[in-house]
Amino acid sequence: MSSLISVRGLTRIFDVSKPWLNRVLERRPKAYLTAVSDVDFDVEEKTVYALVGESGSGKSTIGKIVVGLLSPSGGSVEIEGIDLSHEPDAAKVDRIRSDVQMIFQDPYASLNPRWRVRDIIVEPVSHRGGDTEGLAEKLLEQVGLSAHDASKFPHEFSGGQRQRICIARALASNPRVIVCDEPTSALDVSVQAQVLNLMSDLREELGLTYLFISHDLTVVQHMADRIGVLYLGRLVEEAPRDRLFTEPKHPYTEMLFDAAPRMDAFGREVNPPQGEIPDAINPPSGCAFHPRCPIATERCARERPEMRTIGDTRVACHLAE
Repeated sequence: MSSLISVRGLTRIFDVSKPWLNRVLERRPKAYLTAVSDVDFDVEEKTVYALVGESGSGKSTIGKIVVGLLSPSGGSVEIEGIDLSHEPDAAKVDRIRSDVQMIFQDPYASLNPRWRVRDIIVEPVSHRGGDTEGLAEKLLEQVGLSAHDASKFPHEFSGGQRQRICIARALASNPRVIVCDEPTSALDVSVQAQVLNLMSDLREELGLTYLFISHDLTVVQHMADRIGVLYLGRLVEEAPRDRLFTEPKHPYTEMLFDAAPRMDAFGREVNPPQGEIPDAINPPSGCAFHPRCPIATERCARERPEMRTIGDTRVACHLAE
């Protein structure tokens, strides 16, 4: 299979400094937050690549860079072999942009409350002058709603129905890639299953590629083909789904699995995760996970581990073996 998305050395730094006058009065320097640091991965066509990690690990920032809502501070994101940040041909960039859509975390906030559902769904196509006759009705039926819902407003739907409308809007421009940013985290468990099954069916039917962002390991295990684990903006482990769940190599990945609820482990005793996530403005030296790691050595505090390949797993840990 060919790589549809290729991410190399991706870095994003935010200026989180106080206003100039405050800095002068308090004699403080500028403050920078590194949300994503030197991340590499590939997403093959017609597969699901999942990014997992705690809040603040940089998952959503990467998703927004891939769809073009944010620009990278360093590195590149190539889609269909084209680096959108540096491609001079505007027409080519515009074509690739229409191949990439996004489903946002909150279905309540991502729909315009003043627009009818029909206008929301066809908007990605109508501004290009495309034919939208009957498109909204067709897509609504495709995602399990009624064609008659096209004339309603978003407030007339439940959360799960609104997320289906978001999926219909994402499908309107006939994309190849959909970035799913926590698409079910705002929904009830029973509704989550319906939306995830719908997304799986659409992937099979339309040959879609998903970049799936989630903190829920049970959802990721259901959806993903390959998984990347992020910690403090850095990719610490990447492996095929089954390999990652049976043989995690990084202590942080093991900690995530231990903290996740499991049906077959009622009454088990698990040591709670140690420590807090470090400050991203002033991260630890060496391996960012070493202050919380149960097997850390002096080398971990001094030297940042490089990503290396062990079998079919890529891992950034000095002690992975």
